[in-house]
Amino acid sequence: MEHVDPTQLAIIEADPNLQLISQAGMNVGYVALNCGEGYVDQNGNGKWDEGEEVDVPGAFEPFKDVRVRQAIAYAINKESIVRNLFKGAASVATQGQPPSLFGWNPDIEGYPYNPEKAKQLLADAGYPDGFKVTLWYMPVSRPYFPTPTEIAEAIQSDLAAVGIEVELFTEDWGTYLQDTEAGKHQMCMLGWSGDNGDPDNFLNVLYGEDKATVGSAGNVAFKRNPEFQDLLDKALLTFDQDERAAYYEEANKLLVDQCSHVFIAHSNQNLAFLKTVHGYIIHPTSRKFFYPVWIEKE
Repeated sequence: MEHVDPTQLAIIEADPNLQLISQAGMNVGYVALNCGEGYVDQNGNGKWDEGEEVDVPGAFEPFKDVRVRQAIAYAINKESIVRNLFKGAASVATQGQPPSLFGWNPDIEGYPYNPEKAKQLLADAGYPDGFKVTLWYMPVSRPYFPTPTEIAEAIQSDLAAVGIEVELFTEDWGTYLQDTEAGKHQMCMLGWSGDNGDPDNFLNVLYGEDKATVGSAGNVAFKRNPEFQDLLDKALLTFDQDERAAYYEEANKLLVDQCSHVFIAHSNQNLAFLKTVHGYIIHPTSRKFFYPVWIEKE
């Protein structure tokens, strides 16, 4: 059994016929705030060129102010979500890639829970009484958000405490992906499990300005940052891993400062087997390899 619900972890560990295999996941779960900076790739070159800007359907005016975005980040109690909803089988995310990859920046603190600071930022931005907003959440369990409904409800409660009234919305998974790629949401829960262990597979795929294509977006916060994109491009032009790591560390700092995405957690990979199964090794990308697995005869 893969993607074990965190509420079942203790039950599995207590069952003499079962075993739990767990390791830190190469993933990230986040809330994307729709800033409304999208484009259509008219010439097909995969780059955001001047004149290709278009309106994003769900663009939310308050999210155009970085103080509002940072207020939301401070208002969400990520430590509580990891402790109570992931049952500790995760780590709090401070940036846009998991710490197992080179380029993770150890100097980034992120946005620790601070509702009073959130209230002050909202007041400074002209929203002392908060506002109403809709949070989209996925209808299915994913490795980075194993209990999405409960996590969405926790976020809703945390934001209510600073004056932000959140309406929750979901739809079938296929439509959810299509609609968030089209930018129809105001804020949405999504995430990513890495394909290959390279930081570019997170930072470019999920947050690059060239991925803010309305209708097929990977960057569903629709936030453009040429300085951030320039660092990603430079990192792809060198084979020196130390140099690449420096570019990605700087890029992570810019990404956190702009706060277009509120990073929640890096979930563990949790798999349950019968006690008679031996030799299974978890692959970081969640691919399944069954050599040299063997089954003990009862």
